[in-house]
Amino acid sequence: MLKSIVDGRKLTANGVAAFYPANAVGDDIEVYEDEERTKVLELLCTLRQQELRDEQPEYLAMSDFIAPKDSGVKDYIGLFAVTAGIGMEKLLASYEEKSDDYSKIMAQALGDRLAEAFAEKLHRDVRVAEWGYSAGEEMNPEDMLKVKYQGIRPAPGYPSQPDHTEKDKMWRLLQANDLASIELTESMAMLPAASVSGLYFANPESKYFAVGKIQKDQAVDYAKRKGMDVETAERHLAPMLGYDRA
Repeated sequence: MLKSIVDGRKLTANGVAAFYPANAVGDDIEVYEDEERTKVLELLCTLRQQELRDEQPEYLAMSDFIAPKDSGVKDYIGLFAVTAGIGMEKLLASYEEKSDDYSKIMAQALGDRLAEAFAEKLHRDVRVAEWGYSAGEEMNPEDMLKVKYQGIRPAPGYPSQPDHTEKDKMWRLLQANDLASIELTESMAMLPAASVSGLYFANPESKYFAVGKIQKDQAVDYAKRKGMDVETAERHLAPMLGYDRA
């Protein structure tokens, strides 16, 4: 099936990446318009671990991987969105006409895997060329899949930042609708479905982590930082609340 998709050009891949000056202010990341760093384009809000962990002395937030504003260090952040699903609806329709459910499922699975592969390839290009913070990287595919390279690419909706609504800010910065033909639904799902997005952190100390459960004080603070009421913030953060909502 993969050969048929490639030979017949049945799917199209699109992607966009962007890099911006950035600095951390508390648990937020200010993304600036240019090197003057006077105009904030977006404020990326992050969440901090609060659960006690015997094996982990620090309590992380993604903002920890960007230099603090008051440090005087000029730091940067990257963003990306890629898809391998343009043309998928037409392809699935062709299988539906034949009542070929197996091929339909396989095509969707292949689209997802192609999108993930695109994201992996783009991240390597970013590390060695586009951003170039790891220009001398030499790594085989096995080590790459084990994430032995420098930097991470977490995404809203995943353990390091469980709040999907942060995607709205990413889409504005990336102009992903116009430049990559990837849209967000009202529920923050990506269309085409075979799409991947995230943030790029270059910090050598950056690593993946799970925020876990948070308490009321952080939910209230997070709502204030995002400019939304607490009830709305709690609805978006429901799976990770470590308390009962009143």
